[in-house]
Amino acid sequence: MGKDEKKVQNAKIPLFLKEPKILYTVLITGFSLFVLIIATCFINLLFGLILLFLYVVLIGTIYLSVQKIEEGTTAYISDLSYRIKRGEQDALIEMPIGIMLYNEQFELQWNNPYMQKYLGNQLVLGKKISDIDPELGEVIKNNSKESSEIKTVSWNGKKFQIIVQEEIRVVYLMDITYYANIAEVYQEQQIVIGNIFIDNYDEITQSMNDRKTSNLNSYVTTQLTSWAKEYQVYLKRVAEDRFICLMYAKSLEKIENSKFSIVDKIRERTSKQNFPLTLSIGIAYGDPDLSQLANVAQSNLDLALGRGGDQVVVKSVDGEARFYGGKTNPMEKRTRVRSRMISQALQELIKQSDEIFVMGHRYPDMDAIGSCLGIRRIAEMNGKKASIILKEDQLKNDVSRMMVEIEKDHGIHDAIITPEQASTMITADSLLIMVDFHKPSIAVAPEIVEQTKKIVIIDHHRRGEEFPKNPVLVYIEPYASSAAELITELFEYQPSDGAPINKIEATAMLAGMTVDTNSFSLRTGSRTFDAASYLRSVGADSVLIQRLLKENVDTYLLRSHLIETLTLYSDHMAIACGEEEKIYDSVVAAQTADTMLSMAAVEASFVITCRSDGKIGISARSLGEINVQVIMEKLGGGGHLSNAATQLENVTIEEAKKQLEKAIDEYVEGKS
Repeated sequence: MGKDEKKVQNAKIPLFLKEPKILYTVLITGFSLFVLIIATCFINLLFGLILLFLYVVLIGTIYLSVQKIEEGTTAYISDLSYRIKRGEQDALIEMPIGIMLYNEQFELQWNNPYMQKYLGNQLVLGKKISDIDPELGEVIKNNSKESSEIKTVSWNGKKFQIIVQEEIRVVYLMDITYYANIAEVYQEQQIVIGNIFIDNYDEITQSMNDRKTSNLNSYVTTQLTSWAKEYQVYLKRVAEDRFICLMYAKSLEKIENSKFSIVDKIRERTSKQNFPLTLSIGIAYGDPDLSQLANVAQSNLDLALGRGGDQVVVKSVDGEARFYGGKTNPMEKRTRVRSRMISQALQELIKQSDEIFVMGHRYPDMDAIGSCLGIRRIAEMNGKKASIILKEDQLKNDVSRMMVEIEKDHGIHDAIITPEQASTMITADSLLIMVDFHKPSIAVAPEIVEQTKKIVIIDHHRRGEEFPKNPVLVYIEPYASSAAELITELFEYQPSDGAPINKIEATAMLAGMTVDTNSFSLRTGSRTFDAASYLRSVGADSVLIQRLLKENVDTYLLRSHLIETLTLYSDHMAIACGEEEKIYDSVVAAQTADTMLSMAAVEASFVITCRSDGKIGISARSLGEINVQVIMEKLGGGGHLSNAATQLENVTIEEAKKQLEKAIDEYVEGKS
């Protein structure tokens, strides 16, 4: 008889069979039956003896059954315990998970056979893990601080899930290379949809004969086809100026690494042949729904066009946009027809609305104020009253002087209201017109943007990713000098029987154009001078503009002080910094940046100063060769190719300068 059998025979009844409730129930039942049988014997002796015999047999049967249950249960538990312990031992040694035990000096004390396969035939016990395999030692040390957290690491050309239990100094490694490769293939084969648009195809081809147009089409198609073949992209021309493309995510990654060089290649080669073509591309990925991807791709293309074209926007359904290109000034594509269509659409919206509000950006400049006055006048020409939303504590020096002049015109002054007043007046049929900006976060009152259902946007800045939801009318023309220029052109198509634009309104709009063009030296086209000429013809006072834009001696000295700090960085980029904790007006910073552009060897200028709101402001300007908008977007700002800005929180002047330098380096690296 073996030891295990003796243990079974000598084992005690399991505890669950000795449960008091069960034991008491059995005893009470047995005693009750015995009493009943004794009582029966007094009534009928023979029948009572028979019952007594059956009672004894029952008790014996129950006893033997309990013995059998006891033996079977004990045998089952013993077998189960043995199998569990054996399984634990076999699992520890045989399971496909590498296990290592090490001491405080990271010396290997034990490893299972599965782990030994990855370590080779070398003797490893007692050696430091870093001596056995430097890469493995580095992996374990880097992950030992995060106890019991599962992480994926690369080692020995494979992918592993690793758990390091530092308190007991145990490492578990599971080889997941097979599944990681499947996941990688899945990610690489995600579908990507793109829309390619030739920005200025109509403008270029309208003066060409059929042979030249055919040659141009052939050239563009050949270049794009070669590009598509190089990166395994499916390309299909769906219109004279539009292509669609399909690719896998791995192809998109390669194309992004090349910075979408096809955009620069086509622009540069066509420019040398005197018919400069530019491409705008919208790319979408990251969603199994192809119809959703197609919508996002079109939205990304619209964003690229809204930013002036000649660039690429890559964005997943829920991710942030990545921008490529956009290194050239947007070409003038606005036509009189488009201005008339926008003017008529705006006129209809004004007539259909019960309350009209117009609002510029926070800390409005002359362009924002002038544009607000222009829109208010357009509303009056259509028999409607418009309210201008302003905050008095956000007015700059030049705008404050303009407000003094505006106060003389009671009609305009009475139309200026606070955001709190506007909030109580807004209805479902109210119309909000945003001028000189399109990002809700920089509005005078962002809550008004959220509250209003019908929104019109008139802006000259390149469109950013942040944008109001479902605006009813969008008029963004990045090549225009100012919002005031765009609004001035709308007057031509308004009812002639309405009250014409007055002197102060014309002056404010011309002042906005003067400031945004640095006295018509930057970002000006023929339409800019046409608009300025119209404003002068209706009474704009150039002398008043000079008086409004005058600076005091302190401002001049501050600007001179900032210029003294000028240092050249990278390729023809100048940086000037104000003093820590010293407050500078944003106008001073902008004027300093403009002044720095007039210096030799300076193609772009950046001025870093402390603002009155506690933030660090960076004003950026360029002559057009360097896209300062892209640089400012890297720091959370935006603007125009040659005129941009940003504000940074919780940083010092020196820290802001380092961030700016890093953004410049990234821009230069991406451009090269």
